Amino acid sequence: MNRKERTEKILAHFREQMPNVNTELEFGSVFQLLVAVILSAQCTDKRVNQVTPELFRHYPDAKTMAQAEPEDILEYISSVSYPNSKATHLVEMARILTERHQGEVPSDMNALLDLPGVGRKTANVIQSVAFGKSTLAVDTHVYRVAHRLGLAGKNDNTPYKVELALVKHIPTEDIPDAHHWLLLHGRYVCTSRKPHCEKCEIEHLCPKHMEGSKLR
Repeated sequence: MNRKERTEKILAHFREQMPNVNTELEFGSVFQLLVAVILSAQCTDKRVNQVTPELFRHYPDAKTMAQAEPEDILEYISSVSYPNSKATHLVEMARILTERHQGEVPSDMNALLDLPGVGRKTANVIQSVAFGKSTLAVDTHVYRVAHRLGLAGKNDNTPYKVELALVKHIPTEDIPDAHHWLLLHGRYVCTSRKPHCEKCEIEHLCPKHMEGSKLR
């Protein structure tokens, strides 16, 4: 089975089992989604969802957050990973949105990447979830699952290379959902330290069954 065929079979499974899928982050606007995604870097969505309600109650939009200082934001996000740098990024991001974009989150990739705390993964999430674009964000879960399932090769050793390998064989209309399918599969089934192969419904497609595989 080549990579294209394996991708098609795996996608067919996810389409049937998870037809309606979206981010597990909780938000009420595109700005709040951006804040939540920035906070989620190297942090669980569960933890982010615990801190954002109070944060958004005080700073619901770019205009109000732009008027804050990092130490004000830190008070609400101290339990997430790297809170000091994230607090600084959030305030700087809000100020740029207010000064350059009338407080609105831009949909353009380059404009998103100019925002503090926003890398390609975050920009892809915003483009996909908020603006419906066919972009595929590669986080640690997607990166791991793509390699374990043989959807990316050993030379695809950066998130960007994995992104290119995935979108090569994923239909455009499936790309936004594919991010969530692979992420959720990695979060709950194909976990990092000990994958739950016994409850994996696509285990029969796993390359670990191939002769010489090191995935066993």
